[in-house]
Amino acid sequence: MVDVWQTAMDHAVGAARRAGQVCCSGALIRCVDQVVREALQDDRKVMTKSSSVDLVTQTDQKVEQLIIQSVKEKFPTHRFIGEESVAAGESCVLTDAPTWIIDPIDGTTNFVHAFPFVAVSIGFSVNKQVEFGVVFSCLEDKMFTARRGKGAFCDGEPLQVSDQEDIKQSIIATEFGSSRDPEAVDRIFSSLRNVLCIPVHGVRGAGTAAINMCLVASGCVEAYYEIGIHVWDIAAGSLIVSEAGGVLMDVDGKDGGPLDLMSRRIVAANSRTIAERIVREIDAFGPPRDDEPLRR
Repeated sequence: MVDVWQTAMDHAVGAARRAGQVCCSGALIRCVDQVVREALQDDRKVMTKSSSVDLVTQTDQKVEQLIIQSVKEKFPTHRFIGEESVAAGESCVLTDAPTWIIDPIDGTTNFVHAFPFVAVSIGFSVNKQVEFGVVFSCLEDKMFTARRGKGAFCDGEPLQVSDQEDIKQSIIATEFGSSRDPEAVDRIFSSLRNVLCIPVHGVRGAGTAAINMCLVASGCVEAYYEIGIHVWDIAAGSLIVSEAGGVLMDVDGKDGGPLDLMSRRIVAANSRTIAERIVREIDAFGPPRDDEPLRR
């Protein structure tokens, strides 16, 4: 039976591998990588989105345009949800149609400050379900990929989450987000205090949701949680985690509900035991959903 999405997967993965000089196929992420690397040595003119800490650069916009143009040439009927396109006013609605979910530079603040964790994240969804994910950690030159039902990989090597079941022996990743609303900040720090006082071995954060999720998939950290992220931050990484044997949850309810890509809330962990424990420690709140018309 023909795998109808294999061509799309090959387009994304082949192009990404070209960027990492793993194989010579495609030009999508090769161009993206070149733009990001050159921009780090060149002009990083910064603008803001909804707050003084929610940053966007000319490179974000240029990279997203490169990705969308490349995909449109090959798949003209496919839909897109892109971070910069949504910021410019396009709708953020996930339908059953084949949809590319793009974060051109996940870790823009890192990029602006030359903090060395920047990722290009591309998820592909059909029937509201992510079918494949590609996360390219540009400066590390690491390519993370996953296909539904076929496993997760880093540079072609299989990924497997940690087998640690004791949260007191775990490292947890999280981020503080871009909101500086005092109530939201208080609740974020309340959750952090609760997690630290379990106690856990430590709390870390790469400054990019996509890379944090790949760290879970790689077994480097046991879990990642955040409230306030967006669908483009987590679409690709969510599949990479689940295909590496991990668990995805919303923070809703005592034991956590199923992940809703549009909810802007996520717990990604190596096991249900650790995921549910983190959910119980989170001081949950609900930012506007990504698919709400007036979410910003």
